[in-house]
Amino acid sequence: MAARVRVVPPGLTGTNPGDLDPVTTGPVFEIPITTGDVTFDATADIQSTLDLSTMYDFPIDSSGLLAPYGNELYVERGITYGDGSTEWVGLGYYRIYSTDQDEAPDGEVKVAGRDRMSGIIDAKREAPFEFGAGTSVGAAFDFVVGEVYPTAVIEYDFAEGSTLFATTHILDEDRYAFLKAIADSLGKVMFFDYRGYLQVVSAPDPVVPVFTVDHGDQGVAISVSRSLNREGAYNAFVVLGEQVGEDQPVRAVAYDLNPDSPTYWNGPFGKVPSKSTNSFVTNVPQAQAAADAMLARTIGVPYSVDFTMVPNSALEVRDSVEVSYSDTHRREIHVIETLKIPLDAETAMTGTTRQQFFGGIG
Repeated sequence: MAARVRVVPPGLTGTNPGDLDPVTTGPVFEIPITTGDVTFDATADIQSTLDLSTMYDFPIDSSGLLAPYGNELYVERGITYGDGSTEWVGLGYYRIYSTDQDEAPDGEVKVAGRDRMSGIIDAKREAPFEFGAGTSVGAAFDFVVGEVYPTAVIEYDFAEGSTLFATTHILDEDRYAFLKAIADSLGKVMFFDYRGYLQVVSAPDPVVPVFTVDHGDQGVAISVSRSLNREGAYNAFVVLGEQVGEDQPVRAVAYDLNPDSPTYWNGPFGKVPSKSTNSFVTNVPQAQAAADAMLARTIGVPYSVDFTMVPNSALEVRDSVEVSYSDTHRREIHVIETLKIPLDAETAMTGTTRQQFFGGIG
């Protein structure tokens, strides 16, 4: 097992920040790792956070390497092979938020970091800004994000340049809420990935598992627990949009109509709808796509699994996995909602899921 944390200047992207020119760009420093982990949560505004302990120097002024005044941490975990080569998996860029030392002056230093969405959330706008009808989604994201991260890389899985606002929209102080409303209206999720890129994309297909959390001597599962909880579970999503001209108000509903689902709309779970209003939704097909995406991301919430397993740093939240309990139980497809990936060799990886298809497969 290998892990690496490098302190980098803000705004870099990619999976290998490398050695930078200390004069023109700023230095990259690798710091020792005592313990630490990266936590991912698909349901949180800030998808990933870092907790790190290191024996590096505590910053005594604003120029200190670990001072929370702009520097970021690029985190990786990987495997070192017998020939000495190391395969790294990037875990993302983290803005330093706090630095603590319980036993000064020589004790270990604890650093807490948050991914770059925290910068979007923190950077409240001082004055409103108006986007006219006909503004493209890509142009709006470039402006709102670019004021915070001028060199940001944004990736879409749709034609952002030709997806246009039908009406005028006002950006108030909350950049994150503005961008999230756009993403929701298009049925997309929005997060910063392991390369520091902002992703505005559809969630992965929940039907196609990418990994098996398997039991037994040849498996990776250490322990698995299960729970059922209906709190926060919905089986219909109502999306209300913006009325354009003399058209009727826009409305669409997505229902859980799978009879095998634990939250089947016409089943014993009962009818539990959720309603949202989004001014970026301006026609019924768009409203329907947004409602369908919301339902797809939350269906099956009542049945969740907590697992402890041999770490696999390539797994990501929203990935689908097969969960295998024993030779006598059917495998189940679950979607990962949270992951905690350790940065030491002694700690196992943990995660939580929600099930997509109640009753198992195979």
